[in-house]
Amino acid sequence: MTAPARVLVVDDSATMRGLITAVLNADPDVTVVGQAADAMEARQAIKQLDPDVITLDIEMPNMNGLEFLDKIMRLRPMPVIMVSTLTHKGAEATIAALEIGAFDCVGKPHPGDPHPFAGLVDKVKAAARSQRKFIITGNKVAAPAPANANTASEYRAGRKIIAIGASTGGVEALITVLQKFPANCPPTVITQHMPHTFTKSFAERLNRLCAPTVQEATDGARLEIGKVYLAPGGERHLQVANATAPCCRLVDRDPVNGHRPSVDVLFDSVAELAGRNAIGVILTGMGRDGASGLLKMRHAGAKTFGQNEKTCVVYGMPRVAYELGAVETQLPLGSIGEEVLKAAALRKEGSE
Repeated sequence: MTAPARVLVVDDSATMRGLITAVLNADPDVTVVGQAADAMEARQAIKQLDPDVITLDIEMPNMNGLEFLDKIMRLRPMPVIMVSTLTHKGAEATIAALEIGAFDCVGKPHPGDPHPFAGLVDKVKAAARSQRKFIITGNKVAAPAPANANTASEYRAGRKIIAIGASTGGVEALITVLQKFPANCPPTVITQHMPHTFTKSFAERLNRLCAPTVQEATDGARLEIGKVYLAPGGERHLQVANATAPCCRLVDRDPVNGHRPSVDVLFDSVAELAGRNAIGVILTGMGRDGASGLLKMRHAGAKTFGQNEKTCVVYGMPRVAYELGAVETQLPLGSIGEEVLKAAALRKEGSE
């Protein structure tokens, strides 16, 4: 029998520490072994308790969560789940934390929230299972290289649409992939599981780091060469529509696979709209969202790629997709961007 995941809760608010502890201890497979109000207390608790996972508040006195996270990842790599306010400032800090190496993030609940910290227990369990990978690598993917000069200069956009799905670990993974894309990349649509207030900040961050224009998707936005569209988190699903003038559609539907937006909803629409003129990519993440949609894309003639186990923070979504036969080519993260571009490039005049 697997031992319960041992968690240290770090937050300067006693009320928030108590709420997080209650949510986690309600599951028999999770045990909160300690609490800390700031980084100094947390450092001592880590030494004494040796937790499997830490939940870490971003805004704390003396040393903020980002500074402490950086020290953890350099000195004692371990899975850390960031707990952030659902504000623009909190979102920007959370994106920075995920780049530093945080395992995942959750938003602090609003007063009266009937399901505070929904999803936290599952994230803690997944984080505990990933502990060995953190000890070995610190969850830091090597700094992504810019787009290869030859690839970028020789790339000629065809009629392909690229669709990418990601979840836990997806911030670092998407940066790695998109930094390989040139300014004239194919129209690219992305669903990344993330709280609704975080996706705008993430799109802005990607836009600063990458050659293409990256923006949060809006309903009716035309799919254009050189643009990347990130699904807004939380409220609607992203689809593509209109075969004569492909565009983004944001649709009100129930969550699929527990997610809204869902990768499966995006991939299903791309399979129907673009068929063989599409490329599907499934990256690191918990669960199975995107696996069946990627299979539909492959059956429709699309090229499909999946991230390999060694480079995934969580080998969940890509594993299920691979086992279903949805993944045509499985690759390490660092190779995906370039290989996707090769598959999308116009080979010669009049063909792809």
